[in-house]
Amino acid sequence: MIEQPYSISRSYIRTVESSQQSTTLAHFHYEVSPATSAMSAFKRRTTSKQPPPPIGTRPSPGSPATTITSTGIPSLDDILGGGLPLSCSLLVLAPDAHSAYGELVLKYFASQGLACGQRICVVDARPDAFLSECMWMPGSSGAASAQSNSPTPAPPTAAEDEEDEKASEHDTKIKIAWRYEQMKQFQTTVQSPDQSADDYCRRFDLTSRVPESTINSALSEGRYLDVRPDESSFSEDESSCRRVLRRVAEILAKAESDSPSASALATHAIVTRICIPALGSYEWGDLSPQDVCYFLHSLRALLRRHPRACAAMSVSPHLCQETYGGPGWVQKLGWLTDASITLAAFTANPSLSAMFSSHHGLVHIHSLPAPHTLLPPSDKFSTLRGLTSSGENNLAFKCMRKRLIFETLHLDVEGGVSERRTTPSSSAFAMEAGTGHDHDHLHQPSTIPLPGGASVAAVQVQLEQVHMAPSVPESQPDLPPAKPESAFKKAKVKKKVAFTSERPDLYDF
Repeated sequence: MIEQPYSISRSYIRTVESSQQSTTLAHFHYEVSPATSAMSAFKRRTTSKQPPPPIGTRPSPGSPATTITSTGIPSLDDILGGGLPLSCSLLVLAPDAHSAYGELVLKYFASQGLACGQRICVVDARPDAFLSECMWMPGSSGAASAQSNSPTPAPPTAAEDEEDEKASEHDTKIKIAWRYEQMKQFQTTVQSPDQSADDYCRRFDLTSRVPESTINSALSEGRYLDVRPDESSFSEDESSCRRVLRRVAEILAKAESDSPSASALATHAIVTRICIPALGSYEWGDLSPQDVCYFLHSLRALLRRHPRACAAMSVSPHLCQETYGGPGWVQKLGWLTDASITLAAFTANPSLSAMFSSHHGLVHIHSLPAPHTLLPPSDKFSTLRGLTSSGENNLAFKCMRKRLIFETLHLDVEGGVSERRTTPSSSAFAMEAGTGHDHDHLHQPSTIPLPGGASVAAVQVQLEQVHMAPSVPESQPDLPPAKPESAFKKAKVKKKVAFTSERPDLYDF
């Protein structure tokens, strides 16, 4: 009887942690046979490769399960913790009626979506005019320049370009002394991305306009959609808020069904950006605070059901006031959205404009997005907020000729005065000269000498235009002679140092 070869199999599963913090399985299989020598083989079982995120997005630094997209402003992305997470909403409040900084942020948001090939849904009564006024990348082919009748600045002249170059050189070069040239400069904001870096955040120029060919291409490809709040509805009782919510829900549902892949993170998936530049304007009708709260809460719930959509909104100035919704109205708006900030401009306050001449307004943070986390990622990863150090920084914004930036609020190095002095000013000399007498009338002596070397003070009394003779008190020989004192004591002049805002890199006290 011939024995048949037999085999014994053993399997061991071992967990191995890779450098990317992912888990792979290593399977060891051993076969033992009496007819052959013992042999071993090693087989590695790797997990399926994760598909890359959609174009114009990246994983959040705080949670890999969260995908973020850029607002088009690198400094605002830093405040939000890297960008605006998908399925979240951003609300920008601009209470100043004489400026349009909230609408400017929304234009950045729309331009970034067009530049990286995402879908744009503009909710406005004039969406075409809004999109045509958006900024574009500098030096790109077909970029239109700003028109003279546009509310944005006109194209730069040669003199303005030379001014900007000098200003940039002034910002990047220290002019205190040559030995300080190699010192690291104090940064007040984050660096702008390179033009050829990636599609996550492009660099835009306020003096350029989005090309008409780009808008037409997005319209033909179905990447540009519009919703008009004043359009007619089938139901007369339907408010503008409910009508807009219904139309946005239809657009998101259609975009979800048209997607060729069921995976929310497929590389060919297209993110939908909902842009509402003027919520509560007259095209929306007469909205009550309850209507605004209902719209924000419903839109937030709608975005939670669509993992490839996000929204950015800016409300009318009268909706940003406590008088509209009562005490705590601004905080209530922050609770109804994932992220809420206020751009408080200095336009209506000349004293603040003079005090912070290098800024155009303050930035107040009411809420920050925190999907899949207990704390906002901005608390840990924001450079501008600075919570990783001693405390949170005050933030401000300024709109330059070519870009809008958010930075840390700081007093001007030279105090905001237009001149520098290390000697007493002319006003100090004038005050000192004013202590003397330049009139020509005679003065009576302040003391009257007495026999024996003593002296007493002279007193002159005037009553009803009747001059009284100075009274002479009795002599006091026991008192020591009093030293004559000057009528006016010369005050010690203090040195004053004035600073100028044109040279923020100089410190001299």
